[in-house]
Parts: sequence; C-alpha cells; structure tokens
Amino acid sequence: MKRLLAIFSLAFLVSTASAQTRGLPDFTELAEKQGPAVVNISTTQATRGGNQASPFPFDENDPAFEFFKRFIPKQPGGGSPREFENKSLGSGFIISADGYILTNAHVVDGADEVTVRLTDKREFKAKTIGTDKRTDVALIKIEAAGLPAVKMADISQLKVGEWVVAIGSPFGFDNSVTAGIVSAKGRSLPQENYVPFIQTDVAINPGNSGGPLFNMRGEVVGINSQIYSRSGGYMGVSFAIPIDVAMEIQNQLRTSGKVSRK
Repeated sequence: MKRLLAIFSLAFLVSTASAQTRGLPDFTELAEKQGPAVVNISTTQATRGGNQASPFPFDENDPAFEFFKRFIPKQPGGGSPREFENKSLGSGFIISADGYILTNAHVVDGADEVTVRLTDKREFKAKTIGTDKRTDVALIKIEAAGLPAVKMADISQLKVGEWVVAIGSPFGFDNSVTAGIVSAKGRSLPQENYVPFIQTDVAINPGNSGGPLFNMRGEVVGINSQIYSRSGGYMGVSFAIPIDVAMEIQNQLRTSGKVSRK
C-alpha cells in the first residue's frame, strides 16, 4: 500500500510539473523571427577638453610643483586643448525595409557619427532624420534595401500582467533577449509629461535604450527608454514609450524633421 501511495505521489508531482512547464511561455520563435530586425547603435561625439595634463607628479599647491616647473623643460604641446571622442552604445529596430530605424533621442543626441550594426554583422553609417527630446524618440536612416522590419501592435489591446519581451544590446551584448510582464500602463514620471509610459519588470540595462518591447505575437508595443535605479543597473522597474506615441512622432520627423505641438 505504501508503495502504491509513493508511486501515485510521484506520478502526481510529475504531472503537476509537466503542466506547469506547459504553462510557461516559449520565447524561442519570437527571438528567432524578430531578432534580425533589432540593431546595435554606436555613436561618436568629438569634444574638446581642457588643457593637457601636467607632466609633474605634484599638485599645483605642492611646494615641489614650482621647483619642477622651473627646472624641468616644458613639454611640447603642453597647455593646448585636447580633443577626444565620447562613444556610447544603444539599440534600435527597423520599421521599414528601406532602412528607417526607431531609437531613443538620447541615444543619438549630439552624435557626430552614428553607426548601425545588423545581426549579420553588416555596418552602416546612419543619418539622423530627426529627434524629439520630449518623448525621447529619434528616427534614423541607413542606405539599405530588403531589410527585415518589425510589426506594430495595437496598444489598446495591451494588458497589465501579460508577457513582454525586450531585445537589445545591454552593455554592448548584441541581440540579448530578456522577458517579463507589463507592470502598469499610462505611468507618469517626473519631468516626463508627454509620455504615458508602459512599466514592466523586464531586465533593461545601459545599451538597451531604443530597443523594442514585443508582445507574445511578435509585435512591438513600445520602445525601451528608462529604468528606475539607485545603482545604475536594473532593479526591476523599467519604462517603455508606447509604440502609438512613437509612431506618431516618427511620422512628423519623417515628414518635416521636427515635431509640432498645438
């Protein structure tokens, strides 16, 4: 009898585990189909710094500084401004086969050069069509054809609690896939009155900015834009710009290069 009970209990546990496994979402097909439409964006911005660093191993307030300054020859080029490059990384996604790409405005803002890398390792120099800082949306363009493009979701159908997937380049790791649920809709943030953000618990980190947020049908519901963090990294609260807001902005950027508000 005890043996029969043990067998029954084991069968019940296996059945329960199997049911739970069947109930979990499978992201493999979504990642395979939508991944090629997600791009890595790197930017370069030239800036001019202050004077060249002092060749002396002392602070200017140190008495030894004056001694070294008087008796060590001046270094060539000393005191001249230095020019250096700021580099940053972000994500984006292709919205048309002829090379239009959506990303965040803060990803490309002020960039002298924008480079887009596809999943097949091809690289293109991108042109910034326009940016809108208020909504943090930017539209850029590469010269290419026949590119894979994403499909847009009907944002009114998005529900709190449903599964969503982010694909992007956190810390430069291309085409990384993370998943979670919609935590809230229409979320207002301080200093951000123009966007009713989608809040999720999807892992978003530096480099994910500008990447797409998908529903389980493989449709884009938003652009990953911000995280709430006290450490600079993911802490379970992420925010995305609803895709209907982003598409309205990109329509204006594509038409006139700027956004007009009444």
